[in-house]
This record gives sequence, structure tokens and C-alpha cells, in this order.
Amino acid sequence: MATNMLSLQDVSVSYGGKPALENMTIEVAQGEFVGILGPNGCGKTTLLRVATGTLIPETGEIRIESRDLRLIARRQLARTVACLPQHPAVDLAFTVYELVLMGRSPHVSRIGGETKRDLEIVERAMAQADVLHLAERPITELSGGERQRAYLAMCLAQEPRLLLLDEPTNHLDLRHQLSLLDLIVTLNRQARMTVIAVFHDLNLAAEYCNRLVLLHAGRVVAAGTPGNVLTTEMIQNVYEVPVLVARNPFSGSPQIVLAPRGHAGVALSGSCNRLLPGGQVVLRHKGER
Repeated sequence: MATNMLSLQDVSVSYGGKPALENMTIEVAQGEFVGILGPNGCGKTTLLRVATGTLIPETGEIRIESRDLRLIARRQLARTVACLPQHPAVDLAFTVYELVLMGRSPHVSRIGGETKRDLEIVERAMAQADVLHLAERPITELSGGERQRAYLAMCLAQEPRLLLLDEPTNHLDLRHQLSLLDLIVTLNRQARMTVIAVFHDLNLAAEYCNRLVLLHAGRVVAAGTPGNVLTTEMIQNVYEVPVLVARNPFSGSPQIVLAPRGHAGVALSGSCNRLLPGGQVVLRHKGER
């Protein structure tokens, strides 16, 4: 039986008296790639802040590798957990190399400084995140996508066992979205790095994650495989938009098709629609046979 990398038990958080997480219980096993989904304001980012110890919950318990988070020293925690926030806060003109080198801080001796191995890990992390060619560029001169990849390289330089990502494909074009997620899947499968990522793109989450957790109003409303979580009824209830859940013709993963404005009369249950072999979705209007 797999050991839990992260465990939240009955965790509650509120802002200004308004609940953000309510009695939330989530367990993530070592080696999983879990996607956190839900509409704006449902508690996704709050969940990550609780998991990193930057936000103390009002009630409940958080454990990392079966250890109470409150008892783990910050330096030791940084050797285990790395987090890429949605909006990284470093605005100073560090070069990409200097930024990624910061990721080694939890591992570097306070007396001897960086070793040859540390520098090799930094270079490898930049290469993995496709920013090695930007090593001498100041962060402040990078595009949003380049900056996102540089911060990911900093996280990889930590060599974490648990990687937390808040909308990791934010600012990235399609090619870099796929290459970044391919890299994360490789790390997840080959290095057994546990990954928890917040997604707004349900299709990307369905394609890359082996388990999804859907939040609504600070509570878990569904958890399981993409096929079990991303159902037409569940998505329409949580996001309040008409959709069709089809299947990706390449992978078989669930894919969300939005009904554009003016098509509210389209029947969206799976039995009323079909996906042709080439990937074309055939929608039948209400009353059609």
C-alpha cells in the first residue's frame, strides 16, 4: 500500500469570516499526479498555501510523509516540497541563473557554499525547463512564459519529492504548455516525484493527471479518475455552463466541449451525442432522434 505524501484531515480556513476551506480531507499517495479543479474562489490556491505551511488552518491537521507539518523545520520542508505559485513575487533583476541557484538554498552548506554537484543540478534544471539559453538574462526582461519556466527551473533545482503547481501553464503558449506537462509527467513517473497541480484547463488536467479532485465552495465534491470526475452533470452543476463531455480520439481521455452562446437548447447528455473516429463531435438537438 502506497504511503501518503500529503494528508489533509478536516482542514478549515476562512478569510474575514467567510469560509475558504470547510472540513477538507484529501490524501495524496507518493508518486501520484493529482489535478485540483474548480471555479474561481473555490479554495484551490488556499489548499496549496495550507500544504506548504504558509497558511495556518483554523482547524485540522496537515501531514507530509506522515509527519505533522507543524513539526517540520522550514529548511527541511524546503528539501521535500517545492511550490510554483500562480504569481511569483520576485521582481528584482536577478538573472535566470541566480534565480534557479536559489532553489539549491535548502541543500547548500552554510559554511562551504555550493558544490560542483549543486551547480550541475542547477544547469540540469534550466535545461529541463528550457531556459538554459536565458541563463544570463534578468528575470525582469523575460516574457510571462519565459519567467514561468524560469521559476519552474528553480523548483526543480530543489529536487523536491512533492511539487505543488498553481496553474503551471499560465502564460505559456500551446507548445510550452505541452512540453512543460510532458516534463512533469516524466519526473512523476521516472523520479517518482509526487505532483499536485491546480488547473483551470479541464482538458489538460484530464490528459495529464491520473487523479482529479474537484472543489466547489471550499469542499471536495468529486475525486477520482478523470473519467469519473469530469462528467457532464458534474461540470454543469459546478461551473454552471452547458457542456458536452466527449472522448479524446487519441488517448480516450474525457474532453470538455463548450456549448457556445445561443446553443442552450442542445441536449448535452452523453447518450444524445457521439464522437466520430476523426474526432468530430456530432450534437443532436432536443427532440432529434
